[in-house]
Amino acid sequence: MRVSLFITCFNDALFPQTGQAVVTVLERLGCAVEFRQAQSCCGQMHANSGYPREAVDLVRRFAAVFEDAEAIVAPATSCVAMIRGQYPRLARLAGDPDLERRLEALIPRLFEFTEFLTDRLEVEDVGAYYPHRVTYHASCNSLRALKLGDRALRLLRAVRGLELVELTRPQECCGFGGTFAVKNAETSTAMLADKLRDVLDTGAEVCTAGDNSCLMHIGGGLSRQRTGVRTVHLAEILACTDTVGRAP
Repeated sequence: MRVSLFITCFNDALFPQTGQAVVTVLERLGCAVEFRQAQSCCGQMHANSGYPREAVDLVRRFAAVFEDAEAIVAPATSCVAMIRGQYPRLARLAGDPDLERRLEALIPRLFEFTEFLTDRLEVEDVGAYYPHRVTYHASCNSLRALKLGDRALRLLRAVRGLELVELTRPQECCGFGGTFAVKNAETSTAMLADKLRDVLDTGAEVCTAGDNSCLMHIGGGLSRQRTGVRTVHLAEILACTDTVGRAP
């Protein structure tokens, strides 16, 4: 199967190793992965900040870049949720029925990374080895918008050497929420403190998630407290295969 990687601008700019890990896992499973250079931001920040009309140009760009793709995979729950949940509405807002039709055909071929592995490829054991104690944070978009359920947990449980310890309050937001953390800094910080306490109570060495935006927020808090706990995207864990848990 030929897969188009939608890396998202956040990962491209700050966490390129996540995209590399996605490619490693997909190629290990027999997929041919391509990266379309013309891809750009999904427009989430524009739409969520009160500029929906400005986001429409990015909707059109996404459709133009990916509309002939066999499958599109993104390692970012928030961007997949944006495309599925807001793109049709933005096309209607723009009064563009042709764009609506194109999106209707395109969106079913867009997958969040864990969803693609478990639902499309129908695999849970991807051949990973990661000898660490790990806890998993489910982003709000994975829980409420995409309803991914236990897909990530099933993938983690199949990783050899990994000890999975679940959070006590896994459904609580970490407090990031994109611009929410900037506009409501005090509330965001209080929510983060609760999440950090939950992570630390597990005794985990690593906190993972399917979205680097959450991990950046959580990781910043863990680092400032000098806890020694690392944040690692789920794809990077699944890419590891050697005896010390490093990606090849």
